[in-house]
Amino acid sequence: MTNVLVTGGAGYIGSHSCKALAAAGLTPITYDNLSRGHRWAVKWGPFEQGDIRDRSRLDAVLRQHKPAAILHCAAFAYVGESVENPALYYDNNVIGSLTLLNAACAAAIENMVFSSSCAVYGVPPSMPVTEDMPYAPISPYGRTKMIVEGMLTDYGAAIHSIVLRYFNAAGADPTGETGEDHDPEPHLIPRTLMAAAGALPRLDIFGEDYPTPDGTAIRDFIHVTDLADAHVRAVRALLAGGGSETFNLGTGSGYSVRSIVDAVERITGRKVPVAMGPRRPGDPAALVAAPGRAQERLGCTMSNSNLDTIIKTAWAWYQRGAR
Repeated sequence: MTNVLVTGGAGYIGSHSCKALAAAGLTPITYDNLSRGHRWAVKWGPFEQGDIRDRSRLDAVLRQHKPAAILHCAAFAYVGESVENPALYYDNNVIGSLTLLNAACAAAIENMVFSSSCAVYGVPPSMPVTEDMPYAPISPYGRTKMIVEGMLTDYGAAIHSIVLRYFNAAGADPTGETGEDHDPEPHLIPRTLMAAAGALPRLDIFGEDYPTPDGTAIRDFIHVTDLADAHVRAVRALLAGGGSETFNLGTGSGYSVRSIVDAVERITGRKVPVAMGPRRPGDPAALVAAPGRAQERLGCTMSNSNLDTIIKTAWAWYQRGAR
């Protein structure tokens, strides 16, 4: 079996990716410090507890498992928190990634898939967003992703890398084996479901005067299982001898905040209490990917990323409650 080290493999995206890797005949080795991941989410391969900033621990794990590739998902990923505590983000996301890169080079691991973000674009000049648009991050989180992308470019002689820039990951494993479990929960769809279930008093909507059909902001949502499939395709491309590339992961279609609320109400049969507030600084009216490159070169289909499937799987996961 071919081993793949998955940093952050006990997290939301990491655990779905581990399941997809195992289904593809690869062995995911989850490497996670469990500061934000969950031990219950490690189900598809060995677990190694450790921090990406711990070089000696990384060296030991790489020696033991000898992975053919690294899927690097470990990162702090709350934009607001990054503004409040940028040092935390530079230490974990940047220093941690540098430590991982150096450990990979020492172990002669030549392939890495990096979980990046559309946050590197900031407020793009036009829609849809293409991979050749300039960097313009507006948060420390986005800047840390930009910096790590640059590091991968600079390490290109030793490590072939595929950078995957996510738009909005959502939904849950259709079989209910893993799903989204953040504390606090910052993301729109689970917060809308929480408001529908009465776990939140209301859903705050920021901005109702955008130049969009219903006045609320539009975002591109991708089902997490489609995201996981893209990770497998990226790993396979590198193992087949492919070179370094960068891909947007989105659908090319956007949904407004109001349309998310309407869909949640329709699917759950429950009213979502909302409170309208002013726009947040830096939030673009729309953020939608141009997905063609990933479709053409990786074969991504995004077949689960329709809004009903996203919400139905997220709602089923939320209703299970017990992890």
